[in-house]
Amino acid sequence: MQTIYHQNESRGKADFGWLKSRHTFSFGEYHNPERVHFGVLRVINDDNVKGGTGFGTHPHRDMEIISIPLSGDLAHKDSMGNGSIIREGDIQVMSAGTGITHSEMNANEDEAVKFLQIWVLSKKRGVEPRYQQISLKDIVKPNELSQVLSPNADDAGVWIYQDAWFFLGKFDSQKSVTHTLKDKGNGAYIFVIEGKAKIGDKVLDTRDGLGVWDVESFDIEIEANSRILVMEVPMDVEAHTGQ
Repeated sequence: MQTIYHQNESRGKADFGWLKSRHTFSFGEYHNPERVHFGVLRVINDDNVKGGTGFGTHPHRDMEIISIPLSGDLAHKDSMGNGSIIREGDIQVMSAGTGITHSEMNANEDEAVKFLQIWVLSKKRGVEPRYQQISLKDIVKPNELSQVLSPNADDAGVWIYQDAWFFLGKFDSQKSVTHTLKDKGNGAYIFVIEGKAKIGDKVLDTRDGLGVWDVESFDIEIEANSRILVMEVPMDVEAHTGQ
């Protein structure tokens, strides 16, 4: 098993007053040539948006964009005519495809909204843009990694145009779980939303990340009450993006 460790405080930082963000991979003014992507996983932004503010209308294309609110309410509008509030316990995906514009605003004036914004490179260029949002309350089971995203429209969770699977788990201390990769050519990026967990000989604290590859499965030992996101993605970018 090969690994790469990203400690919380090593992430890039952005502070615009209305937005405070931490970047696992190069983004905006933060550029680290050794931290551009993990396979087709391109962005993990840990965003904190002040009440009454947000991201104005802006464009995307040929990217799978996943939003996971951690607290507060996120108001979404896009050029496909979608408008919704995304809350803690939801997951939202947009396949930007041929091109979309959208905005993401804090739906509340008096409290911050905190969410993970994740970008995955699309497998196909120029697909028809699409939007999907669901609640995960009946999907995520305690003390297990529950699938919340896949390449398949008829599978559990949301789906995207990429051979990727995401799993979300909320664990009690001293539990353990084994994750077996869906595809032997994939790697997995484990992000500890909160808590503490051990994988191999590496202990991950809140907001730490660990990429693993060249492995069929791995164990996660939970050392404190934790929320954990596992993102399984293809490692061969060229073969899985048409580039």
